[in-house]
Amino acid sequence: MNSNLQYRWIKTGAYCGLLASLIYPVMITINVPLFAGLILVGLFGFFLAVASIGLYHLLALNRKTVTVLIAAVFNIIASAIFNMMVIVQLAVKQTMRDYLSDTGDEPTRDMLNWIWRSVDKVHLGLDISWDFYLCAGSLLFAINMLRHPRFGMVFGGAGIVISVFLLGLNLYSFPIPPGQSGLLDLGPVLGLWYLVVAIQTFRSLRWVKEKLGIKVGDTIFNSNP
Repeated sequence: MNSNLQYRWIKTGAYCGLLASLIYPVMITINVPLFAGLILVGLFGFFLAVASIGLYHLLALNRKTVTVLIAAVFNIIASAIFNMMVIVQLAVKQTMRDYLSDTGDEPTRDMLNWIWRSVDKVHLGLDISWDFYLCAGSLLFAINMLRHPRFGMVFGGAGIVISVFLLGLNLYSFPIPPGQSGLLDLGPVLGLWYLVVAIQTFRSLRWVKEKLGIKVGDTIFNSNP
């Protein structure tokens, strides 16, 4: 791949990773209008997918492995599943609210509420699917960070621990998410890890230029003659 294009992928991925890490806490803490929620969900999925491609290129600069490519693919799949999960949930919620507002019959309202509770469980299956792919992708990214000069044991080790425990807790509490089961929800912790990874990627852009032999100021760096 062209060096300048690879650099742009890494830089764009860093921006997208930062944006995805900032959007995530907004989605889980703030009750926004339906249209705004749809926009945020779409943007989060897009940003996470692009950030994963950028992170792949950064890690592959040190060592190209099958696992780092699989990590990017898994995170892209996770992005799509997250989009489906939340949009299904929003569609069910909005539809059932409309049905409830159109009826004043109490038995009918009770039945609609029962249907809502039943159908709403569909997103729980999508939730664990999202966890499977995101945790697997994050775990493989973290493993590839262990010997990377810009990340190392701290980033890699933290990512491994968070990913393993996050998936383990979600499997243990299935179908109810850990946060609703009285257990620790590590989702925000993984989001924070990705935020730190995005910041570290920005801090690594000069190193990336050196590796790719791209001009920095008045100097041409080329560590792979």
